[in-house]
Amino acid sequence: MSKESLRVVRVLGAVLLAAWIAVVGSPRRVDASYHIVARWKIGGEGGWDYLVADAEARRLYVTHNTQIEVLDLDSGKPLGVVAGLNGAHGVALAPALNRGFATSGRDSAIVVFDLKTLAVVSRIHVPARGPDAILFEPVTKRVFSFNGGSGNACAFDAATGAFVDSLPLGGKPEFASADGAGGVHVNIEDASQIVALDAKTLKVLRRSPLAPGEEPSGLARDSKRGLLFSTCGNATMVVTSAADGHVVGTYAIGKGVDAGAFDAKRDRAFASNGEGTLTVAAPDKSGRFTVLETDSTQAGARTMALDEKTGRVFVVTASFGPPPAPTPDRPHPRPAIVPGTFTVLVLEP
Repeated sequence: MSKESLRVVRVLGAVLLAAWIAVVGSPRRVDASYHIVARWKIGGEGGWDYLVADAEARRLYVTHNTQIEVLDLDSGKPLGVVAGLNGAHGVALAPALNRGFATSGRDSAIVVFDLKTLAVVSRIHVPARGPDAILFEPVTKRVFSFNGGSGNACAFDAATGAFVDSLPLGGKPEFASADGAGGVHVNIEDASQIVALDAKTLKVLRRSPLAPGEEPSGLARDSKRGLLFSTCGNATMVVTSAADGHVVGTYAIGKGVDAGAFDAKRDRAFASNGEGTLTVAAPDKSGRFTVLETDSTQAGARTMALDEKTGRVFVVTASFGPPPAPTPDRPHPRPAIVPGTFTVLVLEP
């Protein structure tokens, strides 16, 4: 998902753009727009990355610097932390095994934790650099780490943690999605492609271009229609066929996007944009997705999670101060995160 460890925002202080002119038509406004109903302050220091909503267990997992913050999904009450990470990135859940898995990017590890107690039970060494996204595949019962520094994926047995094998992906992987039948799709950021792979054979089945999309990150799935939604860095959502990878549509989203989500119950597709907006799309009468509305969040809120039961959307961000002085290694430093301001924003229609 990130161009550096801990996907700290790259588009900060940008003007909230009216990025709701769809490639396939003008946005349709509705009365019930998504709006902020709560702010759950977490505080602390450091950057953040993925967040995952467990609709059944009613928990929200938020990766934050060296730990995972675990909140009650309905109230925001802190339930505990998963500690011991070094550059927390992705989270994958396997409720049947009572296990959670989190990538620790800086030391190339997967931290395995107990879903009930949040206690760390083991650490799995990842034989690759920069594990970022992570996925539990339910058919093979394997955990996949997608490793940005090595351009590959590594598979592990979820029950034992045993390493199975790795496979090259042809570029830097970002978000991934399982189809529930043994298939996995993953965005390749630097190649602007989406790759389909077989979770059992660990073979790449297909590489499909995402043009006109560039630098894809977030990935969401509409299982009923067999569609995939790739959020791209050039402010474009690309909709592809999961069956053969061909592009079936595009529409404009906001700048600085990272994550995406699809709400099957309400037929809505989302993109969370670092400029401080949430793009909401829906199918028209022909079935093509167009922008329904663009709603305000807060600058830096580029990662998200969806509660499939309530339809609530969760984004995270913080306040930012001036950037540090430039150095030869960092000639264009990012604005500094103000300690104690890390917050979850809760949106609902």
